[in-house]
Amino acid sequence: MRVLLDTCVPQDFRHALTGIDVVTARYAGLHQLSNGALLAAMAGKFDVLVTTDAQLRYQQNLTGYEVSVIVLRAKRNRLSDLFPLVPRLLEALRDAKSGGVIEIYAT
Repeated sequence: MRVLLDTCVPQDFRHALTGIDVVTARYAGLHQLSNGALLAAMAGKFDVLVTTDAQLRYQQNLTGYEVSVIVLRAKRNRLSDLFPLVPRLLEALRDAKSGGVIEIYAT
């Protein structure tokens, strides 16, 4: 499974996902693409997009893409707020289905 971290997710968050093939949008050269273009560019290269963009699911029709989207919903977009979501993110990665969206909320 290949995971792409959206530009809105801090790049150092990738270190929390040990044992998973994680690439940042910047490293993949996809950081300047809009949401629709990003999802299209992911086809065949990545399986899951991890983002903090809660509006993505409403702005894009995800059923046409062969990727899954996982939205991290924390108080702020800081590592200290996102790290507690890692255990649930790892579970969600196992359950991710193409064209689906999973939202993970901070408690």
